Amino acid sequence: MVSKTNLGEKWGLLAGGSLLVDYILTVAVSISSGADAFVAAFPSLYGHKVLIACLLVLFILILNLRGLTESATVLSYPVYLFIIGLVILIFIGTFRVATGDIQPHMHASVGTAVPGVTLFLLLKAFSSGASSLTGVEAISNAVTNFREPSAKNAVKTLIAMGSILAFLLVGIVGLAYVYGILPQTETTVLSQLAMQIFGDNAAFYFVQATTVMILVLAANTGFTAFPMLAASMSKDKYMPRMFTVRGDRLGYSNSIIILGVLAIILIIVFDGMTEDLIPLYAVGVFIPFTLAQFGMVIKWIHERPKNWLSKLSVNLLGGIVTFIVFMILLITKFSQVWPILIFLPFVVIFFLKINKHYRDIAEQLRSDIDVLNVDVVDRNLAIVPITSITTAVDKSIYYAQMLANNDVIAVHVSFGDEDEKAFQEKWKRHFPDVRLVILHSEYRSIIRPISRFIDKINRKANDQNYMITVVIPEFITKKRWHNLLHNQTSLRMKLYLIYQKNVNVCTIPFKLKK
Repeated sequence: MVSKTNLGEKWGLLAGGSLLVDYILTVAVSISSGADAFVAAFPSLYGHKVLIACLLVLFILILNLRGLTESATVLSYPVYLFIIGLVILIFIGTFRVATGDIQPHMHASVGTAVPGVTLFLLLKAFSSGASSLTGVEAISNAVTNFREPSAKNAVKTLIAMGSILAFLLVGIVGLAYVYGILPQTETTVLSQLAMQIFGDNAAFYFVQATTVMILVLAANTGFTAFPMLAASMSKDKYMPRMFTVRGDRLGYSNSIIILGVLAIILIIVFDGMTEDLIPLYAVGVFIPFTLAQFGMVIKWIHERPKNWLSKLSVNLLGGIVTFIVFMILLITKFSQVWPILIFLPFVVIFFLKINKHYRDIAEQLRSDIDVLNVDVVDRNLAIVPITSITTAVDKSIYYAQMLANNDVIAVHVSFGDEDEKAFQEKWKRHFPDVRLVILHSEYRSIIRPISRFIDKINRKANDQNYMITVVIPEFITKKRWHNLLHNQTSLRMKLYLIYQKNVNVCTIPFKLKK
């Protein structure tokens, strides 16, 4: 909204598209990381990591379709357990280091200068770290949900979160350095550290279990935010209206299903490799951040409220920093992130096409346009395609006679002379006052000869100023699977005729009782 209002429609759509893609990547990255933590506890399942990740996505998808509520009390338990587990790990690990109860590992001393370190490398490290802080803005977005004084409580929460995060990060990185932990393909750094500190016991599995739980919760944020944003853009007519439809449990079911399917596709395409998904996520998330910051800069310049220069300075600094982070990630990870740079412009074009379609429809359906210039036809001709004489046909002929004032043509397709003569005699006995036209079909096709006949009549109708209504008899089976036993001729005919100009299509249903 900020980007669209202050920077323009296309920039706003770029921000919206980036966020939608990023929510999909949030689910894919979080679940892939959760699967990594799970198989780290059970190494024999490493070959099934992608399947495990897909099952976790389906689990969250079903919970959201069933009406999962974000109760702060319930969702806080995995967070507390995760923090407690890591705090215990850090304290025990530090105690073992202090008492010399670990094997020595060779490392470069912390103060040793490393050749080749430049400002760019430092900025690269900063950018990589900045991408891991995405999500912190959730506190500022939810200030209104805090108790009064809401602003002060939000600040306290942000400080507490930052302090806990700093403590856990420094503790884990420091212990990983001291214990000589190196990244490995089939396990995570945290699981290696927990194994060395706790050993193969309940404490190790507790850390892994809480890690999986908190990553599943992280994925659930995508299932919360994606439907809300999709519904908002749908209301603005930039996405299909199906995204505003709520299911039985009042959730945006279509959005939830599509998000889950797309996340599963990403996991399968990238083989559940978290390190390949994270660069896409990092680049995508800093696009809307940058646009929002510069959008606020434009807002302060235009409105100039009290203390607007200080507000402008903060947003300008934020925009510059996020843009630098974006560019560094783009340059250093270009081989991994280039698909998103191609995909996002097409997403914006897609949004614009949808919006144009809805505007075109609204313009054409406006009741105050050309109301007095509606074409008046001299007559109405009803055409009834028939295959045999049945109760459904009787009903259709009767309706067509009322509709077209007895100006009715019945059309039958014949496959041989004997069938044709027998049908004509039977027709005269049942409907002596209704004209019958019999069409021949050499290749036993029904749709093609009838469609050609209707096209021919339609050309004459345009010249003689009358309207054609095709009345199609259709029986409705009692059980759905019975439809598989029939050739669906009426359905195929409707699909053809519905796109014909100046031809109305009317279906006369006959409901079967058995």
